[in-house]
Amino acid sequence: MIESAEEFVRLRNSEIQEEYTRAAHDEAPIEVWNALLENYPDMAFWVAQNKTVPYELLEVLSHHEEERVRSMVAMKNKLKEPLLLELASDTSDSVRMSVARHKNATLTVLKKLKSDSWGEIASVVSDRIERGNYKLTKTF
Repeated sequence: MIESAEEFVRLRNSEIQEEYTRAAHDEAPIEVWNALLENYPDMAFWVAQNKTVPYELLEVLSHHEEERVRSMVAMKNKLKEPLLLELASDTSDSVRMSVARHKNATLTVLKKLKSDSWGEIASVVSDRIERGNYKLTKTF
């Protein structure tokens, strides 16, 4: 377990593979995640990348000013329909494409993207709907 924001930063910046990997896989208390975002805003992407980051933090990070942070959030397997719907309206094409391809995207989410301004997204969505390749139940 990661015990402090400083420990996370040290692990993330380490050149030792085992330590670097811990930053992506180890859990941390919510206080540590919050301290990271407050005191080390440049670590937001790496917080979003962590496999154990709490859902409530993903909700916060989904509003981050950096597109790459929101894109990382949009790729997280644990996303549920309400957050996917929110991210489906993101200004970033890459975030919306991640939502269009997300394994938990419901028909409601895909329909929101069906007329996307970027034709590639609309095409991915139309294909998924046509094949019935979407989550049948809401993921709450």
